Amino acid sequence: MDHITVRELKGATSGKLICGDDNGSFTGLCTDSRIFEDGDMFVALAGENTDGHDYIEDVIKKGCGVLLVSEENAADRLKKLFEEMNCRAGKTESLDEKRTFSAVLVPDTLVALQAFTGWYLEKIAPGKIAVTGSVGKTSTRDMVYHILSEKYRTGKPIKNYNSDVGIPLTVAGFSGDTEMAVLEQGMEFPGEIHRLAAMTRPDVAIITNIGISHLENLGTRENIYRAKMEITDFFGENNVLIINESNDMLSKEKILKECAGKYNVVSVGKTGVEDYVVSDIADKGVDGVEFTLAAGEKRQRFGVPIPGAHNAINAALAIAACDLYDVTWKQAASGLSKVELTGKRMKVRETGGIKILDDSYNAAPDSVKSAIRTMENSECTRRIAVLGAMNELGDDTPAYHREVGEFAADHGVDILIGIGRKAKDIVEGAKMYGIETLYFEEKEELYPELLKIVETGDLILTKASMTEHFWEIADKITELERE
Repeated sequence: MDHITVRELKGATSGKLICGDDNGSFTGLCTDSRIFEDGDMFVALAGENTDGHDYIEDVIKKGCGVLLVSEENAADRLKKLFEEMNCRAGKTESLDEKRTFSAVLVPDTLVALQAFTGWYLEKIAPGKIAVTGSVGKTSTRDMVYHILSEKYRTGKPIKNYNSDVGIPLTVAGFSGDTEMAVLEQGMEFPGEIHRLAAMTRPDVAIITNIGISHLENLGTRENIYRAKMEITDFFGENNVLIINESNDMLSKEKILKECAGKYNVVSVGKTGVEDYVVSDIADKGVDGVEFTLAAGEKRQRFGVPIPGAHNAINAALAIAACDLYDVTWKQAASGLSKVELTGKRMKVRETGGIKILDDSYNAAPDSVKSAIRTMENSECTRRIAVLGAMNELGDDTPAYHREVGEFAADHGVDILIGIGRKAKDIVEGAKMYGIETLYFEEKEELYPELLKIVETGDLILTKASMTEHFWEIADKITELERE
């Protein structure tokens, strides 16, 4: 982030200066006092379990020069502290003692943070591509970033930041010369993507698919579709929505009818009638995927060095978006060759003759099946799937878990290990097909058995919803191999 003055902060948030002066400045944002860095503005957010206003003295001691607060009692504390610091500064030559701070008071710090984020995006004025979807949005976002980076100075989200707070932290990492911004938009309830779209105002949006994640909160896939479509709420005639038309809930014809020509729609798919047609997909297992893409008179073979046949569609969505910014397909191919996914997504780890497919970040039936297909298409001696809970699937949760177990047994898994209460149904589904299964209530119960189970030449998948921390299992396997 470029230097932003307190005067600019006040204007962006309609805030009131309660101490310090307008000339103070900051170059980053912080909402967690434990990771405050020099130059950050501290935003005191009131959460369910903690309140940032309880830590304002801590960040000031660390040298924070600008604060955004919303509590009147915090404002009173800050005024008193400011007076004390000024008083001490008048009696000493110590530079540390002379350092003071500026604080801006707003009615709601989260609302103000989002208003500031929108203001900053307008100030630096990059092209903006936003990605959402039930699964695959982070992978697609990473592909868009790598393709755009072949031609533009491009900013992308930090880690998996795709929320009301995460997106502002991401945008704070964009320098003033950023030409393109890639933003991910996640949600759990209706209205969330609407708020994110209001803040970021994307020029182009991608919807990767409409699945069954969040059925527990939204009830039906139609409701999930409506929630994802909020990404277009601020679209006009110059905006473009790019969809995966291979998904049964995403139809170009339907969306064009619904939007009545308000914005443009581009389709990607495998049937041959889409604007961008994906064909001849070659799943190379843990070595990645290749596919042919055709659009108009253009036709080219692409490769992506990350596992999963589904990444052919994700890559095509990314290429379609970058086409709108005159990125050549040669540049797109170069960008895709450099893709590295964020977090614990389809990470191939090798140790002692064993390969671990660490896909532990999250899980839904489609993504688990895709990971299993990747194993099926990989060279190895045995395939071991360590699977856990898939959350937020609603009333049919047991059936979805049994279905995954049946799929695993039917697609080359030699040993299925279920961990946790919901995984009992995965194990039951696999047992019906007679493959070897193991079940543990807690992942810690698995650890003493690993050396008895794992053999040289194995390919091991670890996958469950993020709350299960299955990357710890992948870590434990590598640690055991080093003993």
